[in-house]
Amino acid sequence: MDMKLPVDLKSLDRRTFLSLPVVSVVLPAVAAAMTPEAEAMSVPAAPAVQNGPINFKAGVPAPGSFPEKWICGSSSCMDNHDPPIQVHWYNEHTVLMRQNKAYSFEAPFLHLYFGNERILMIDQGYTQLRTDWPLRDVVDGCIAGWCAKHGRKVEDMELLLAFTHLHDDHYVGINQFYDRPNTRYMGQTHEEMIGFWGMTHYPEQRVALDLGGRNILIWGNPGHVFSEFAYYDTYTQILHTGDMFYRGRCYISFWDKWFTSMKRLMAFLEDHPVTWVVGCHVEISRTGQDYPYGITYQPDEAPMHMPVEVLKHAYEVAKTITKPGIYFTGSVFLCNETRNATTVDKIAYAYD
Repeated sequence: MDMKLPVDLKSLDRRTFLSLPVVSVVLPAVAAAMTPEAEAMSVPAAPAVQNGPINFKAGVPAPGSFPEKWICGSSSCMDNHDPPIQVHWYNEHTVLMRQNKAYSFEAPFLHLYFGNERILMIDQGYTQLRTDWPLRDVVDGCIAGWCAKHGRKVEDMELLLAFTHLHDDHYVGINQFYDRPNTRYMGQTHEEMIGFWGMTHYPEQRVALDLGGRNILIWGNPGHVFSEFAYYDTYTQILHTGDMFYRGRCYISFWDKWFTSMKRLMAFLEDHPVTWVVGCHVEISRTGQDYPYGITYQPDEAPMHMPVEVLKHAYEVAKTITKPGIYFTGSVFLCNETRNATTVDKIAYAYD
């Protein structure tokens, strides 16, 4: 049945979106207003439906691309015309998403990894309600598009919802999925988190999640908080370090645990090829400028993906740190036990 939308889709912004009545047409309207890159259905084109199992072992690392520029907010959040969620297909089996900074200043990155039997989603963003932020609709659209292209039935693909760590900007959006069929959710206690992966020896134990021919390696990565994981995709060979390490202010709550996690990452690099290191946020410009906590516009932000050398160099810097403070590696700020500092302005306890 055709329904007349209450707004012109081309003029839809956050101010208009929030003023719309809560009716079934709202969420399709939001999806329709998205740019081609951000549309949930914009799976890379294929000549025909591809039936049969996908070989995730051949041709690794699977090539992929990052956006030339992520949506980075605007000077007026209420008049922002960007899509609520930016969707980028790194390759035809891997989706990277970002929450619009107009909807949350945290602007976390979210990941979808497709296998032959199941899908892993890492982090669910910072907004609970679908009527405020349509994450569920966008994810369902990505899954439906991928299944249509690869001859799968949506109902046959299990969706696993996990997070990097227990901070609410990474799991609040999980509420949008509670009525979704064939979906499993990571719990929100430490015991439930490690139990979700079947770990018995956290954080040292490394487990392999089989998505159906595509393996994700997972292990404990504490330091930012106690309950935290690193994820390594054997198909793209991307290493996801969460909030423990990213381009911005790496808030280190437990230095000894964080440094041990860094040593664990260094040992992992010796035995596993890594194409890129990615984290959950970007809080720094291309020239090394810190974007203060809570800011909703980062016009010259650095890329979210980092070469392995950035991680290795930070480890060398970390080996010289002996007391709390904020230390700049040239790419990230290591905020050693300075959690209340939401900027890198020079303050007495953070600098010599």
